[in-house]
Amino acid sequence: MPVNDLDLLIDAAREAGEIAKHHKAKGLKIDDKPDDAGPVTQADLAVDNALREGLLAERPGFGWLSEETDDDLERLSARRVFVVDPIDGTRSFIAGEPTWAHSLAVVEYGVVTHGVVYLPELDLMYAAQKTDGASCNGEPLNVTRQTNIDAARVLATKPNMDPKHWRASVPGFRRSHRPSLAYRLCLVAQGRYDAMLTLQSSWEWDIAAGALILAEAGATVTDRSGTALRFNNEVPQTAGLVGAYSGLHAQIADKLVYSTKHENT
Repeated sequence: MPVNDLDLLIDAAREAGEIAKHHKAKGLKIDDKPDDAGPVTQADLAVDNALREGLLAERPGFGWLSEETDDDLERLSARRVFVVDPIDGTRSFIAGEPTWAHSLAVVEYGVVTHGVVYLPELDLMYAAQKTDGASCNGEPLNVTRQTNIDAARVLATKPNMDPKHWRASVPGFRRSHRPSLAYRLCLVAQGRYDAMLTLQSSWEWDIAAGALILAEAGATVTDRSGTALRFNNEVPQTAGLVGAYSGLHAQIADKLVYSTKHENT
């Protein structure tokens, strides 16, 4: 039995990667989720089942929240909860691209304490433990200290740049995109980009692990209004996400329509 929860998540993520790659090599059966919620493959379900059985066998008192498991609200009474996205970036996975990930986190009383984001086909293991820093393949991670909002390299989808979301004018970001939300958080943690944001409601399983990794790399990470994130909510969503070095984060938050600073105007 691994000594701590981070070791447990790392081992589980590596096993999940082998399962996903095995199913991908066999050929994928693809279905569509109800309500236009996106595609799902037998690999998503197989990884989810393996993670649920393996992790809960090691930590039987933990709750469980996963994209591919019917939600059991008994998790709300658990002190600690696994929050898991078996495959983040399923469309990329289906398309044969390497930028899909397993996202695994432990949440205690609403706060993420351990998180892992693993990209099997790139062999990138991002990991963090609260107050103990973040790493990628064992190397420490640190965010950039960019404070020029108009020069910032930002990971975001194009709809987030709609003028309706911004006060006065849209910042002159150099915008890029990656399909996996968990990977976007890690790329900012790695200093390859200066910030990331998503203004739509975000599922907890997409962001729990990555939000901890980014915060432990030195970023401020909040919802779109600048409010601190809390996890294991009854409806497991946050009101968007903004992550960047504190000086840049403050500028982004100030310019967003959703900023609490302007909530009554």
